[in-house]
Amino acid sequence: MAGRGDPPEGTPEGLPGGGEDEYRSVVFDESFVRAARLQEFSAQERMGEHARAVRSLPAWGRRRGARQVLMLILLVAMAFGTAIYLGVRHPYEVPQAKDAAPLRITMIPLSPQGPVPGDTPADLYAHSPAAQFRVGASGITLPGARRTKNFSEDQVLTALTTAKDYLVESSLDPDVLTGGAVRPVRLLLDPAQLEQFDQSISSPAGDGRHAATGWLVRYDPAKVALADPHVRVQGTLTVAEAGPDALEVTSDHTFAYALRPVGVSGPRANEASLFTVRRELHFRFDREDLRQHRVELLVSYVQAGPQACSADASGTLRPLLAGQRASADGPAGTDPYATGQATAALCGALAPRAQPLP
Repeated sequence: MAGRGDPPEGTPEGLPGGGEDEYRSVVFDESFVRAARLQEFSAQERMGEHARAVRSLPAWGRRRGARQVLMLILLVAMAFGTAIYLGVRHPYEVPQAKDAAPLRITMIPLSPQGPVPGDTPADLYAHSPAAQFRVGASGITLPGARRTKNFSEDQVLTALTTAKDYLVESSLDPDVLTGGAVRPVRLLLDPAQLEQFDQSISSPAGDGRHAATGWLVRYDPAKVALADPHVRVQGTLTVAEAGPDALEVTSDHTFAYALRPVGVSGPRANEASLFTVRRELHFRFDREDLRQHRVELLVSYVQAGPQACSADASGTLRPLLAGQRASADGPAGTDPYATGQATAALCGALAPRAQPLP
């Protein structure tokens, strides 16, 4: 009689180990059966039409992988939703546009005490205090740039360079002086001051805020032309900190212009005269101004002559040309009972030594 583990026909010949089954020691317990990838259907289940003999069981690894994929999808969806939320409702406070202080302007015409001397531009310069002045932008020299407590050397140099650029565009550019151009100056201004600048250009007024000549040097091209485009310049630039976030640059320059009349006939039609403008400007630069290469103009103090005290120089400067004299009447009277913006005319006497000597 065959053993408990032998088949009815006996042990097959040719098996290793003296005919013993090499898999006899393998025990197929319940956990092994459940983990099988294939499971046989029961007899009743196999009786159905088109029934398969076995069913596929989902492997634990597959279930785990599917769960990881689902978690990854959820994480991506949460990240995407967070990005959209932050884009709609930024958690940081949006920086507010700053309010720049309005430019304060003081205009002082300098009235001559006699007739205005006339000659060629070369002779006028040679016999005037401007004889030693440099020509054009070379007369606007930069001091040595040194770092401050809160600003680097490069930032200080940027402030000085930008202030010089403003002086060049607003005091030396022929298109600005007599051509009516304002764009080269406007591009250098802090955006917070553009409204005041535009109003000063379109509707100039001697109210200490809206004189176009406080922003730039300009003449009426219908009356005045440059007799020599090479303007003589001399002055200084200084820089100092105005706090941890601002630099201030002060410029003090004297510009000498050789002018001639337009549309005038006679012996003095081609005779030139000197017109002198001293401009003291106070600039302020915050860190954004330094990055954007622009200025905030705080104070403009201007002395210009020879001019008549009664001349309105808010829109354009009104030079007295060769042979002309200032009228005897002084500036228009100031009414202390008038309402509205308080204004008062200022005028100075042009010293004889400031004029070219014969």
